[in-house]
Amino acid sequence: MIAIVYPQFYGVGGIARYLDSFLANIPDGSPAIVLITSQVDGAPRSYRGAEIINVALPQTRAGLLVWGLRVRSLLRDLHRAGRIRHVNLHCPPLIPGLLLPPEIPLVLTAHTTYVGMSGAFDSPRQFASPWNAVSLAIKYWMERRIFARASKVIALTQQGEQEVRRYGFTRPVSVIPNGSDIRQFTPHPEAEKRFDVLFCGRIERRKGSQPMVALCKRLVARNPHIKIAIVGYGDDETWVRAELSAHAANLHMSGKVAFEAMQSYYDASRVYVSTSYYEGLPGTCLEAMSMQLPVVVWNQLFYASLVRENLTGFLVPTNDLAAMEDRVLALLRDRATAIRVGQAGRDLVAREYDWRALSPRILLELA
Repeated sequence: MIAIVYPQFYGVGGIARYLDSFLANIPDGSPAIVLITSQVDGAPRSYRGAEIINVALPQTRAGLLVWGLRVRSLLRDLHRAGRIRHVNLHCPPLIPGLLLPPEIPLVLTAHTTYVGMSGAFDSPRQFASPWNAVSLAIKYWMERRIFARASKVIALTQQGEQEVRRYGFTRPVSVIPNGSDIRQFTPHPEAEKRFDVLFCGRIERRKGSQPMVALCKRLVARNPHIKIAIVGYGDDETWVRAELSAHAANLHMSGKVAFEAMQSYYDASRVYVSTSYYEGLPGTCLEAMSMQLPVVVWNQLFYASLVRENLTGFLVPTNDLAAMEDRVLALLRDRATAIRVGQAGRDLVAREYDWRALSPRILLELA
């Protein structure tokens, strides 16, 4: 049996989506899995071939530390009883990884690293680190400790592998992308298109909140009737609302949205746009492509092989707001191109990013 450790499975973040889709697509006859996570927040979930153990997560500053200690004891009990052979840890967060029993083999799935999240990966730097030098040094130390424990790492992209290697990790790194469940994310042609442009994801600096605001202002200036949806939440949400308050008639900001509700936003939109500077492999882009939306994004390494210029989407030079503005408005005018690119994007996801094919690949790495 494989023990998967991640404390925030019942949230709405990207890792929670990843694990939900992975577990929902485990093929028959696979090794048994136990997911160790925190207490249920909302409706409990269940999956064929998987057991979920919920460990209470105290809502205090030391909550993850306490949770990690409890999980450490639980893993040891499961291992001694012969119920698990090894652990698959999903990071971040990091604290639980520091507390894993050293006698149990570890496979690490690194969704992101602090090299990337701090802005240090890109040269020139695209955004300032949200952490001061001391805090960041501690996070780097924690990551190195966890990498030193891992027998192998699963990264989501070529960029993710390069980030892991920057820590001096010399053991195997397998690149297996995030995916989309195309059975769930299937467009409804009859759906009303209420939004011309859709942004979705965390609203924070490394996710491009500042250029998103600037782009929205430019789009409204060029097309006063444009309708824009911003779906998500984060540290910059209040700032974004204030900056775009003069354009309330053009704007819909949803706040936090449940994973199950996202399909309705894709169905209601014409073009997916992202100004994000840093991702693992963005699930919202994969979902938008599954829903046959043409996508317009910065030309960042983490999109390599997913967004192919003028084939499955459009890559704009990072921070070239004028070029992104022109591309978005051109797609809104040119319905034929939007349909062609949207269909090609869904075809690509079906071939290379379908969770029904990715789940068995991940299981092989965990075996």
